[in-house]
Amino acid sequence: MTRILLVDDEAPIRRAVRRFLEHHDFQVHLAEDLASARTALRDAPPDLMLVDLRLPDGEGIELLAEGGHTPTVIMTSYASVPSAVAAMKEGAADYIAKPFDHDALLLTLRAALRAGAPAATTAGSDRDADDDRLGLVGDSAAIQRLRDQIRRVATTQSTVLLRGESGTGKELAARALHRLSPRAAGPFIAVNCATIPEGLVEAELFGHAQGAYTGAVKARTGLIQAAHGGTLFLDEIGELAPAAQARLLRVLQDGEIRPVGANENLKVDVRLLAATHRDLEAMIEAQTFRADLYYRLRVLELSIPPLRERREDIPALARHFLAGFPTHSGPSPELTEAALQSLESHDWPGNVRELANALERGWVLSPDGRIEPDHLGLTPAPGNGDATTGGSSLNDYFRRFVQQNQDRMTETELARALGISRKTLWERRQRENLPRP
Repeated sequence: MTRILLVDDEAPIRRAVRRFLEHHDFQVHLAEDLASARTALRDAPPDLMLVDLRLPDGEGIELLAEGGHTPTVIMTSYASVPSAVAAMKEGAADYIAKPFDHDALLLTLRAALRAGAPAATTAGSDRDADDDRLGLVGDSAAIQRLRDQIRRVATTQSTVLLRGESGTGKELAARALHRLSPRAAGPFIAVNCATIPEGLVEAELFGHAQGAYTGAVKARTGLIQAAHGGTLFLDEIGELAPAAQARLLRVLQDGEIRPVGANENLKVDVRLLAATHRDLEAMIEAQTFRADLYYRLRVLELSIPPLRERREDIPALARHFLAGFPTHSGPSPELTEAALQSLESHDWPGNVRELANALERGWVLSPDGRIEPDHLGLTPAPGNGDATTGGSSLNDYFRRFVQQNQDRMTETELARALGISRKTLWERRQRENLPRP
């Protein structure tokens, strides 16, 4: 079993990440600061370290030298991404920005382990190795077509627009494009434009000069400059404010940025990948998204298929997720035939992410490891009316559920009850025009 040393000073993060990694058969040792991490390194050297950049008694980067050749992935906030990129120059295998998608974390850790492992004598075909790095499960025509498109597109320097519904795996596809590209040795910086406050977007992306605004006590490198030599992934590009859209266009046209409050431009060499679930064409009509930026972004386009369009992959995906659940404390999880039929007939508005949540719920609720349909907690598909939905569509059910419960439930509780992530909940709120009261 692969041993991971997880070093983070926030107990909720340690618990959540440990639980997720143990689901995928990693053995996880915890440390909350540099001192306890050093003790763990001496007592039981790990196969990989997952380390927060900022710790109470110093910088996580200090463990790089003490860990010898142990592959190390740095965790950090968006604001400290430039420091994480600097850590990679010091020997870190990769970094991942908080808040991160668990699937992206798993792909990052496995890639770091592969990079740190000695070369195998029988490596198999290049295509098999590429499939492993792609991290896309399934053999449907839609997913095979996507794999082939990623292989072809990855070798170019062109901008790529990834389109697809929430939960389909757009960030996983973006990371696969980076790992198969000539820029794989450079940084991969993922930014969710929807999570950055509008007033801070330009400073976060382009950086700022000292004294650019109140509180800017020193100059700071922006995320675009931090991605120099690598790949910048802008998720939910449709949420980008108009002023930031204009500045981003300058990056694509001239390869230059100007930090907020600075007098000179800086040259940057980045490949831009962008993703959205929004209808950008409609936004152009409504004059909320720039047409010239749209055409710059859409040099190449990849569509990530929703799960309902590749239902034949559901059994393979289910096996993949169930294999990641820990078995040391009970029986191995097993889907009954009736449960599998329920999975295959569900519409999956939350896509693969919702499937993973449903399977975890079913495994937790099953008394003997055998997952039955009622353990999954799936809402009926449109047209299968019952007392819960009254025959209405899933969108109607979503709206009614949120409106009835948002005053008494937190966002985390709402997302968990719906079987989706907080990010998906936020995105669906925007589509349904249901802002948080």
